[in-house]
Amino acid sequence: MTIDISTLEARYLDSCKRHGVMPNSAVLSWFYKAKIQKSCHEKCSIVVVLDHLRTADFSPLIDVFVEIDSSNVDSVDILHESPIILTEEYVLSLIRAINLKLRLVELRDVSFGKDFFRKGMRRDLSHVGLACQVLKLRSSHFQRLNMVGGFLQLHTLNLDYCTHLTSLQKDCFSCMPNLMRLSMCETRVANLWTTSAVLSKLPSLVELRFQTCPCCENTGPCPMSSNTDDSFTIDDVPSMNECPSNDCEIMVSSELQRIGLLELSSDNALLLSKKHGHLQNEVAFSELHVQRKNVSLLSGLDWDLKDAAIALKYCISHHPSPICFEKHYRDYIIASLPRLQVLDNLLIRKMDRDKAKTIFSKYYEYLPYRRPQESVVTVLQKREMGTGIIHGRKSLKPKQPSSYKKSPYFFSRSFCATKLGAWPLLYTVSNISYTNKQEGKQLRPRQFEYHPSNPSLMVFGTLDGEIVVFNHESRNIIGYVPSIGAANSVLGLCWLKKCPSKLLAGTDDGSLNLYDINHMPPNTADAYCSSGIVTYDMFERLTSVHVNSTDDWFLVSGYSKHVALYDIESGKRLKLFNNMHREPINVAKFSNHSPSIFATSSFDHDVKLWDLRQTPEWPCYTASSSRGNVMVCFSPDDLYLLVSAVDNEGGSEWNVKQLLAADGRVHLNFEIASTGSSHNYTRSYYMNGRDYIISGSCDEKVVRVCCAQTGRRLQDVYLEDRGSGNLMTVQSLRGDPFRDFSMSVLASKMHRNSAWEVVKVNLLASSNCDKESYYGQSVHPSYSLGG
Repeated sequence: MTIDISTLEARYLDSCKRHGVMPNSAVLSWFYKAKIQKSCHEKCSIVVVLDHLRTADFSPLIDVFVEIDSSNVDSVDILHESPIILTEEYVLSLIRAINLKLRLVELRDVSFGKDFFRKGMRRDLSHVGLACQVLKLRSSHFQRLNMVGGFLQLHTLNLDYCTHLTSLQKDCFSCMPNLMRLSMCETRVANLWTTSAVLSKLPSLVELRFQTCPCCENTGPCPMSSNTDDSFTIDDVPSMNECPSNDCEIMVSSELQRIGLLELSSDNALLLSKKHGHLQNEVAFSELHVQRKNVSLLSGLDWDLKDAAIALKYCISHHPSPICFEKHYRDYIIASLPRLQVLDNLLIRKMDRDKAKTIFSKYYEYLPYRRPQESVVTVLQKREMGTGIIHGRKSLKPKQPSSYKKSPYFFSRSFCATKLGAWPLLYTVSNISYTNKQEGKQLRPRQFEYHPSNPSLMVFGTLDGEIVVFNHESRNIIGYVPSIGAANSVLGLCWLKKCPSKLLAGTDDGSLNLYDINHMPPNTADAYCSSGIVTYDMFERLTSVHVNSTDDWFLVSGYSKHVALYDIESGKRLKLFNNMHREPINVAKFSNHSPSIFATSSFDHDVKLWDLRQTPEWPCYTASSSRGNVMVCFSPDDLYLLVSAVDNEGGSEWNVKQLLAADGRVHLNFEIASTGSSHNYTRSYYMNGRDYIISGSCDEKVVRVCCAQTGRRLQDVYLEDRGSGNLMTVQSLRGDPFRDFSMSVLASKMHRNSAWEVVKVNLLASSNCDKESYYGQSVHPSYSLGG
């Protein structure tokens, strides 16, 4: 039997008597408004405004709303308008009591304790779900969102101003089959790869925004940008957008439409606006104040591309999340979400999709080695059948060379393509336990290197001058050398190639020692045997050491303009090369196969190649950048030099580029955007032989993976501390020489005086799986040239 509104009101009054509570006049007015709506044959909705309720009012209301599903009330909305103190358990009980008639829920955490969103509400989001159709949450306590509860009726989700929200978990939104509109403005979400992977699982999503048009309240298309030639319809979806606008905004938008600029993606407009100093502060993630100009000023503008793009930025960039400032953000999202129809209040037209597809193909790789998306079973069948046909069917194209089909790397690369995911496995390996006379002392890594021939070994030097050789699979210490005398940071480490039990280490006070791990005790309480150590002449202000391919010599550079050459066997310094650069030389590296060839990178903006067979007074060549160079290294086959400079080099140059080792010409620019910081030191290394490069910077929380043959971006990996959920910055990194798509990163947490950690990253294993699965991966020297 259907319960009418008058009966609900009577039951509310009876419940107040039972609980000894005076009826709330605001509640009675809600029932009165609902009766008026019903009498006018309108949809009947009860709007519960939490701001009008006292703690004592909740129990009678809950008693009534338990029966609301059997009433003739069409829907119930729960609104939260002002920051008043509310009792968490009562609010949650009220939401759960309404059940199927719940239409809108709007909550903000300013009126609740932090446990409401961390525990109570998170439990409902993660495990239970809500029956509402529209959900608006504003919380400063969410960092990682994992809404996997049942939200079968939800069609609109608003997470604007969740200012601590940084990432979406893998199965987030997995139980929202009807979600059509999602807004995430002014959050901290920045990762294009994980975000698009999560959103691609929403089958009904058609409206999305990470930044707003200032005149739009909701996610729908702004009327000022919807007058296009392409037709646009969202069938059977009532409009959620009301867009009041003033004459100024109408005129700007109309003029932009006239010259065909509304298809510009927001990132393109941002790049143009960066050239104007008064817009550079837009990168801040707080509210961007929209300056509305006088119409007469706009009419006098010279409507060329640059000025129009700036005006476009004024119109649409408001409350952006960091993801909006990623290069090609709009094109990437459009290409990744083919069902999407509105992005950031701008319609997605056919020409936008065509442009996005072109941009994505030019700058990104969907899967490594440009492989098609296949299952593991398909790849296994092809391997067993001995076929290299890529698409699993006969092709009319000319056959590829047999050497290509018979490449030993062909199927291993195909397996990589099947396993690569957006959520790589990350875990710390340097927080190992060890015996020390000083209780509570932690190992603090400062530099590290993989072993050249043993896939299980790694060494790191600490900020306190210790040398630690350990098994990074079992995390057992193999050898330990304590610091001697004053603690000095270990800045240089290099294994010998032909005698891999020996290790060269240099500290920032200039000391240089050669260690033999066969003489290192695994227990830190044991004294290190001095018979296993060779000491060399000091090199003041040391920053790097490197051994040549035949283990005859090693180079040392530092905060000076000089480079020293040492003989390993005799222990003597053979030569000090003075004034090789005009400013300090951060790194000097030998080539991998020619024992006399080495390269230097300096903050004087130059990279130079030298040959010891000639008197190195003049370099073989000099390659210049517009900023100081931090890093240089040879590709495994010595065909290329990988150069990393300080932040953005400016102009048409980029901070990471690949040079031809033969003559220093630029072979490839990796288009990695700058941060604007002169202290953002970038380091880059090769991975998977010379097929891919990894690049990270000390002011950034991301490692970028790019194809070394095309420059296309494969993935960005954000470093997140699994305990606190906080992001970490990149201090150094190395590709795993034995495992494809694996690396280790020396990372530091953001807060001051935090310890640095060595974090292993496996792109082929999911963050949800156990790290032991990482070691099921095949181990082999990774020197592929593709396949």
